[in-house]
Amino acid sequence: MKPAALSPRDSRIAALLLLVLALALAYAVLLHWWLVAPLRQISAEMADLRDTHSRYAAAIAEKPALQQRLAALGAGQAASSAFLAADDPNTAAGDLMQRVIDVVAANAGGNRCTVTQKMPLPSPPASAGEPYRKAAVSISLNCDMEPLAAVLQALEQGTPYLFIDDLSIYRNPVVAQQNNSAGLEVQFSLSGYVRPARAAPAAAPRAPDDAGGEP
Repeated sequence: MKPAALSPRDSRIAALLLLVLALALAYAVLLHWWLVAPLRQISAEMADLRDTHSRYAAAIAEKPALQQRLAALGAGQAASSAFLAADDPNTAAGDLMQRVIDVVAANAGGNRCTVTQKMPLPSPPASAGEPYRKAAVSISLNCDMEPLAAVLQALEQGTPYLFIDDLSIYRNPVVAQQNNSAGLEVQFSLSGYVRPARAAPAAAPRAPDDAGGEP
């Protein structure tokens, strides 16, 4: 049995459908993957570039304000009473020893409390992530209990901020046998943060000499 022949109208419709199908296949294989898809990728990359550019432009625009804030913070740190007055560790160590002498004199009252030895210590190494330098001294006192407590409290709770480490308190047995009212022998290390040095202003660039100018 032979298949029924298509009418001319049906043949034209079938031919059109085949043409549409062929065009769609050609678009998918040739035009889309070789032209449209790369253009879309380029468009997406350009959008990313524009977004990145806008972020960098905003950061650059904020740079002067950020520099002013950093300068203000640095000035505030340098002026803080939490730091020792000097910006050199050796000078700061001398200030520490004088600070101990003044605090002992202010808190001794009528009791026994004297500085028997004071000497600077090598500057302690800065801890990881610590931006400031320290100055340290070794102190020896001979004190009664009451003024000793007042001295230690005044050193640790006043300003500039000071730190007491390696505290040792004992009574000399030989002296105690000779004198029942002998004071306590006290040894400790005292440290504080050195004031940050102010950054020197950058020198203006020197203008080049004119070639025809006088030396």
